[in-house]
Amino acid sequence: MQIHSSIADLRSALKGRGRVVFVPTMGNLHAGHISLMQQARAHGDTVVASIFVNRLQFGPNEDFDKYPRTFADDCAKLEATGVDVLFAPTETDLYPEPQEYTVEPPAIQNVLDGEFRPGHFRGVATVVLKLFNIVQPQTALFGKKDYQQLMVIRNMTRQFALPIEIVGGETVRADDGLALSSRNGYLTPTERAEAPRLRQELEKVRSALRNGESDCVKLENAAIEALTAAGWKTDYVAVRQQSDLARPNSVNVPLVVLAASRLGATRLIDNIEI
Repeated sequence: MQIHSSIADLRSALKGRGRVVFVPTMGNLHAGHISLMQQARAHGDTVVASIFVNRLQFGPNEDFDKYPRTFADDCAKLEATGVDVLFAPTETDLYPEPQEYTVEPPAIQNVLDGEFRPGHFRGVATVVLKLFNIVQPQTALFGKKDYQQLMVIRNMTRQFALPIEIVGGETVRADDGLALSSRNGYLTPTERAEAPRLRQELEKVRSALRNGESDCVKLENAAIEALTAAGWKTDYVAVRQQSDLARPNSVNVPLVVLAASRLGATRLIDNIEI
């Protein structure tokens, strides 16, 4: 596996490498990331991963400084998976000058996760567009666990007419149902045992909708109350349309139920398509 930190070196290394498939990450890789790398091989000739903890998408009181950085272990996992090229820029490589030009997503950036993380999706869209311009892939893969992020990136790619196919990878879960996340490592043993409750509450919402319940607000509130009773601090549980994350006028369209809730000091997100 080739490893490059400079943009010029990466571009040179990718010349003549056929169809490029790209999987951007912030490192601290788990089985969910590895699943995306494995899926990527079916979409092209050269699989490129990136590792970069993007300061622009972290709020002033978020965990940028303590976000887990496990570069040597990540490299070993990527090489074992068969990734061809790793782009691992420093902040100076990617932002040699202050990033004054940014991508401003539409109103979708201010709802759900965006309501509680102002500026987050601006930072995500900006770094992803920059990475797309550097790597110039034909296909890029993103996990469905970050459902709103996937939608922002898909819409940005379409509206800027980027020649890139965006593929969403299914959420990979632990045996007890907890969605894999780099932030799961923050959980204490007691919190880790409690953490699957988030998935369980989303499954209850899905089951109720499938059984004919149509009052989405009632279901959302019931899930929030159950989480609160178990000691969680919930930002939202929300039933939305898959197509645009708007509130549904009918439950007879493809839906997704999304949640973000804090267990101790750790903020967990999850979703289930319906």
